[in-house]
Order: sequence, then C-alpha cells, then structure tokens
Amino acid sequence: MKKAFIFDLDGVIVDTAKYHFLAWQNLANSLGISFSSAQNEQLKGVSRVRSLEKILAWGNKTISEEEFTRLMHEKNEEYLEYITKMDASEILPDVPRVLDYLMAQNQAIALGSASKNARIILDKVALTEKFHAIVDGTNVSKAKPDPEVFLIGAQELGVSPEHCVVFEDSVAGVQAANIANMISIGIGDADVLHEADYIFKDFTAIDEAFLSKLIKA
Repeated sequence: MKKAFIFDLDGVIVDTAKYHFLAWQNLANSLGISFSSAQNEQLKGVSRVRSLEKILAWGNKTISEEEFTRLMHEKNEEYLEYITKMDASEILPDVPRVLDYLMAQNQAIALGSASKNARIILDKVALTEKFHAIVDGTNVSKAKPDPEVFLIGAQELGVSPEHCVVFEDSVAGVQAANIANMISIGIGDADVLHEADYIFKDFTAIDEAFLSKLIKA
C-alpha cells in the first residue's frame, strides 16, 4: 500500500528551534520583555506574525503596525544569518535512515512546515531531493493547528488524508494532523505531545518494523 509521510521541519528534521529562540529572545529583550525557553515552546509551529503577537501580549506591549513589520523583518534576518551557516551535520539523528527506508518502499514523502525558509534549510542540509512535495509558509494562509499545510501536502501527493502519517514536534502540529484525520506521530516529550497517536523521543527510537506497520495499516 502507498501512504503519504509528511514531516514538519523545525525540531523534526533539523533543530532550528534554537535559532528561532535566539532571534525571538533578542527581539523580546530589545522591547524590555523577558523571554524564556518555556515561552519559546509555545511558538513552535506558530506563524511569525502570531509569534510576535504572543510576545507583545506577554510583555503587555503595544507597538505601531510599522514597528511590528520592522521587528518581524529584523527577526527573520537574524534567523537567516544562523541558517545560512547550516550543513548536513545539523540533521537530527536517524532522519536520513527513515527517509531512505520510506523511499526504498516507494512511499510518498512531503514536507509540511510553517517556515517560509524551509526550502533554504533543506538545500543547506542537502535533503531537498528526498521530498516529492514541499509545502511551507509560502503556500499556506492558515497556521497550525489548522490542518491546511498537511491537507495541501496530501493533495500534492495524491493521497487521501486518512492514508497520511505526520511527524510533528509541536502540540499545534499534532492537533492539525488529528483534525485532518491523519496518523499523528509526536517527536519529543511524551508529556507535551500526549495527543499524538504515537510518541517517540526521536527517530532513533523508530525502527523499520514500525514503519512497515504504518505502511501496511
């Protein structure tokens, strides 16, 4: 049977969350707002606009529309400086093994990410050719937990949602997969991702037997 396997990017394939954290933290500090790693967790899978709105709310700050646009641009420029230095060494453990196994089984593979920099990152870490479809922040108008990004991915792969498997590290991403009636696999903390159908700490815990079971299910 042919399934579609849809991967989030940040925190699933590469750990760009640390770069988002540094850039958001610097932005928040420039506004006199403290920004913790726990708050950064709440921004996973969330759009840039919504992330800045949440930071301003945490700091009880109001800024002009012009300042809002400028800060978003500055945050992205700082983030881009970090990711332009990325290479294949930043791919998270066993991601290539899982992708290669799915390719060998002739399964459909897509990226489903809120990041508008997804294609840049995949090129930097030399994984672009592993994906049959790439859906990112330039293709969607609704942020997770809206399932739009995953539904577009399924459509581009020609696979119905109920035959799709999503790998996610965020609560919003897991919720989006569940809303889309897809199998959700949480990558990370089981306490945080308890809404997922399956949870693994990382891809080293996912063996070929489990992947084969998903394909045949």
